[in-house]
Amino acid sequence: MPIDASTRSPLYERVAAAVGPQAAELVERFVAETMNRAARRLEDGTVFLVTGDIPAMWLRDSAAQVLPLLRLGAYCPAAEEFAVAVLRRQLALIILDPYANAFNAGPDGAGNQRDRTAMSPHVWERKYEVDSLCYPLHLAERFWRRTGRTDVFDERYWRAVERVVELWEVEQDHEARSAYRFRRRFARSTGTLARRGRGAPVAVTGLTWSGFRPSDDACVYGYNVPGNMFASLVLARLPQIAAAAGQANSALIKRATRLREAIERGLREHTVVDDPVTGPRWAYEVDGLGGVLALDDANVPSLLSLPRLGYCGTDDPMYQATRAFVLSPRNPYYYRGAGAAGIGSPHTPKRHVWPIALAMAALTDPDAAAKRAAVATLLATRGGTDRIHESFHADRPGVWTRRWFSWAEATFCDLVFDCCGFPLDRPD
Repeated sequence: MPIDASTRSPLYERVAAAVGPQAAELVERFVAETMNRAARRLEDGTVFLVTGDIPAMWLRDSAAQVLPLLRLGAYCPAAEEFAVAVLRRQLALIILDPYANAFNAGPDGAGNQRDRTAMSPHVWERKYEVDSLCYPLHLAERFWRRTGRTDVFDERYWRAVERVVELWEVEQDHEARSAYRFRRRFARSTGTLARRGRGAPVAVTGLTWSGFRPSDDACVYGYNVPGNMFASLVLARLPQIAAAAGQANSALIKRATRLREAIERGLREHTVVDDPVTGPRWAYEVDGLGGVLALDDANVPSLLSLPRLGYCGTDDPMYQATRAFVLSPRNPYYYRGAGAAGIGSPHTPKRHVWPIALAMAALTDPDAAAKRAAVATLLATRGGTDRIHESFHADRPGVWTRRWFSWAEATFCDLVFDCCGFPLDRPD
């Protein structure tokens, strides 16, 4: 429903002036829904934030939903404490089970309790994804840079960091050290792990293993490259955070630094593809045994998203070569149709483009015109609804998946905020 002119906020007016009223209405609804409809305030003062039309809290999705709110400053003053409440819930969930990707608000036993893994009534789904642990640490860092507040780096934060570092060290030698297993009965190959739940074999490379991608689909090869890059990035920030917060746990920081150095060495030695068309570029997954997967998925972290996450610059030659590959028909999940051209995923039907990937292509493009064009495309491909969906058919945008997928709308809002000039960090 259109917003009545008499109730239009300063945020609406700024967005409408920059990119038009349709975008402004979507932004206003996203902010209100995220902080109200999608949020459940718990007795401990934290916020349980659902992903949209699935009543569970994903570590990844909830961080992505909150990050755009931090850019609003005085336009949304409640966003700061809201982000703290979501982050503290995320950190508690990591401590509870760092292998889980999605959780319930309490021990109610909802979700995929019949999966063959070490399930808990607190856990909705226990697909281990390296990016799930990256996102809360990334959110904490972005919060600090935006607000200057270091109180989020409390005992709970450092306990969660220790859990993450410990798990990533174990998963550097998945074959010998990991007890993690995951099997789902009657699932497609993308929904379960081979070898009785262990996943395909991997060699020790310095990289850290992941059972699943940020799409919640199983990895073909156990080392997800953008996931490892995201892990390297959040580990690299820890010494600076520790210094700012007055954290004295030098042993943990040294462990994190050694871990990052090993991951970076693995990235250099095992993930570069010698492509005769583009020149050297990154693979999407590897196993250290010669297996290399050449594609990019729509979900973030993706190879396309690396500059937005902060891993490299948009002008990095390796990134430029990788980008040329992933935004071309050589990427098996790149689709071009009458409605749009962009990256899809094996998680959704063939020829379905993801708005997250369309927005990310523009967010990593220094051309302001490309950002505005992407906003227009995303508004025009909503299939007669008022939603940014999970995916839509490249030729028939009226065919789409997920009625309410908040992560997609968050990424759209992030793109709109770029067009409006909202800074990522503190204003000067």
